Amino acid sequence: MRLRWQTAVRTVPFYGLMIGCGILAQTGESVSADETDARSEFEIGKTLVVLPASASTKPVANTPASKIAILDKEIQAGLRDRKLSQNLLQFQNYTGYQLNLSTGTRRVNEVTGNCRLDWYDHLMRNPLTTPAESEAFTRRLFESIQNDHRGLERTLAIARSKMDVPLKTEANVRFGESTNDPLTFVSDILERVQRSHTQSLAPLTPAELSQLQRELYPILVSQNDVGYTLANRGRGRRICDMLEKIDRGSLHDAAETMAPLADRDFLSQLKRLPEDSPIRVAGVSGSVVKKIETAAGTIIVGGRGSNTYDLDAMSDVNVVIDLGGNDVYREGTVSLDRPVLITIDLAGNDSYTGTKPGIQGSAILGVAMLVDLEGNDTYQAKDMAQASCLGGVGMLVDHGGHDRYTGFRRVQGQAFAGIGLLLDRDGNDQYRGAMWTQGMGCPLGFGMLVDLDGKDHYYTGGYFICSYADDEDNPTPGYEGWGQGVGAGLRSVASGGIGVMLDGDGDDIYEFDYLSHGGGYWLGLGFARDFGGNDQRVGATVKSFSGGRRGEPLFQRFGMGFGCHYAAGFCFDDEGNDTYNGTIMGLGHAWDASIGLLSDFSGNDQYSSKGKTTQGNGSQAGLGILFDYDGDDRYRNYSQGYASSSISYHEMPHCGGNFSFLVDHGGTDGYGSRVRNNSISRRGSTGGFLIDRYSPEVKPTPKKTSQSTQRRRTATNQTQQRTYSRRKR
Repeated sequence: MRLRWQTAVRTVPFYGLMIGCGILAQTGESVSADETDARSEFEIGKTLVVLPASASTKPVANTPASKIAILDKEIQAGLRDRKLSQNLLQFQNYTGYQLNLSTGTRRVNEVTGNCRLDWYDHLMRNPLTTPAESEAFTRRLFESIQNDHRGLERTLAIARSKMDVPLKTEANVRFGESTNDPLTFVSDILERVQRSHTQSLAPLTPAELSQLQRELYPILVSQNDVGYTLANRGRGRRICDMLEKIDRGSLHDAAETMAPLADRDFLSQLKRLPEDSPIRVAGVSGSVVKKIETAAGTIIVGGRGSNTYDLDAMSDVNVVIDLGGNDVYREGTVSLDRPVLITIDLAGNDSYTGTKPGIQGSAILGVAMLVDLEGNDTYQAKDMAQASCLGGVGMLVDHGGHDRYTGFRRVQGQAFAGIGLLLDRDGNDQYRGAMWTQGMGCPLGFGMLVDLDGKDHYYTGGYFICSYADDEDNPTPGYEGWGQGVGAGLRSVASGGIGVMLDGDGDDIYEFDYLSHGGGYWLGLGFARDFGGNDQRVGATVKSFSGGRRGEPLFQRFGMGFGCHYAAGFCFDDEGNDTYNGTIMGLGHAWDASIGLLSDFSGNDQYSSKGKTTQGNGSQAGLGILFDYDGDDRYRNYSQGYASSSISYHEMPHCGGNFSFLVDHGGTDGYGSRVRNNSISRRGSTGGFLIDRYSPEVKPTPKKTSQSTQRRRTATNQTQQRTYSRRKR
């Protein structure tokens, strides 16, 4: 039997109300030796404040923005109560100072200043505003892209506002305004896209273009089996220096110019095109009913039967439109040899297949777009595919059907110096990639994957052995992941970009290995948000990438709202009874002058993690937050809101310390750390907070007592009454 004493006499502010309360609490329970060892460090310095009913209720909030505002007030009040506001300011100023040391061409150890984005810099210098700004950013993106009419254009405009490029000055052409002929409309867009592409590469010399054409794929993709850096860092840095010279504003212009081609109203008009007499086109097996030569390139229209397109045998074709049928599209590389390719398929269960880089709405130093209107489609590729780019634009829009996306490296909404956007509007879809996948923002890149509806399954990892297997300080098993809303730089090479993953409705499953799902790494920003459904964040991939048995133990490190090495990551879930599973360093975790947030806005949720530093933890001068609003939630393991006093990466007190917050509003919750509901607890050092408040709609249920306990209390009361009566006499 071990007695645990928790004591505190504290003054707790709650939104301007000062409440004085104190309690001496003793609990007796049987604890095994293993549990004693596991908990020992989390018991040190723990304090507990049990709140009176008048102070414990949570304010009612109806929108995610208002809920995040409550989180902000809780954090501010907690810092003021423990006199840590100045410490947080030190953390903020220290991070800014460290960023100043490596701006521009400067370098501090492995931290470089090239490719650094202004919005990243703003967020890192204002850590307490990041929850509200990231919630508003992801919500605006989702609200925009839901709209079939001009929604994609508005989404791209939001993206470019974060990427240090000027606003588009030339108005988009509109179908029905400039022309009512669908093919003339396509031709006008093709001409503008070709012009924007030429302008984007104009700052580069012929020698630089030649070098990029030779080296982009091997240096940034094929030579690499870890995600945190490149096998050839020196060449990688030289490539990034050249990519910084690209006119990225013109690349964004090209993306926005193509956006109207995905408008459903336009596609319905295109689908009505009459078929002319069949003609023969090299590379096409099946019926081609139109071929239009324009100054900007060739447009072909396939008939309503089933066709096969060998796209690389059609290098003079820039636009392929197919009116229907179960079609097959092979390869389709986009590079300097054919810098623009637009593919529009209007019906059928289609197959897109290939092994070359730069296919299926992807590009290397080019601009590509793939639009599929209907059908259960299959996308099968290797590297650099399915809405990805290296120095260009890659977009893929699939409007409906149960689709399957499979790729290897840099796939499914990945961007390196450009825009990579995959949008799937409907259907129960499957996404599978091994590394750098599913909304991955690399240097100078905005990578985004959006799936608006359906029961979807996402998988990233399962192939490359993780780099932490050789970590001298803390070796751990598992696989590289790097996907699902991650923005990451490359050590000694460049700062990171912006990665976004958004999912609408449906009960979804997320599998992911190391450094995945709503995270930032090495001066990058990452965002993951699910707006509806009972979702399962499984954590480490259950099977290997090939579908067989894993060769590595189940272990996940850095996931679900994490920031690592001067980075920030955010994970949101709006509705549903959700599960979150990880091992270490996740579920709202920040490591090394970083920010990590996991926020769930409703539902009865379960947070499970096997190791330490999870569930609202800041480490090595970090700000880690887990916020849950409403629901009866379960938090397994012991590290909720724990802040270590130990920092070895930075000098105390200059760095400010570690800041850890777990804030739960509403419901009857269970904590593996045995913290009580309706209380504020200190977890570890003074920077560790676990704040639990009841809902105003649900009053705490009085604890029931057994009949034997009630009889003992009655007898005791009777004895006390007789004693009192004798004393009076």
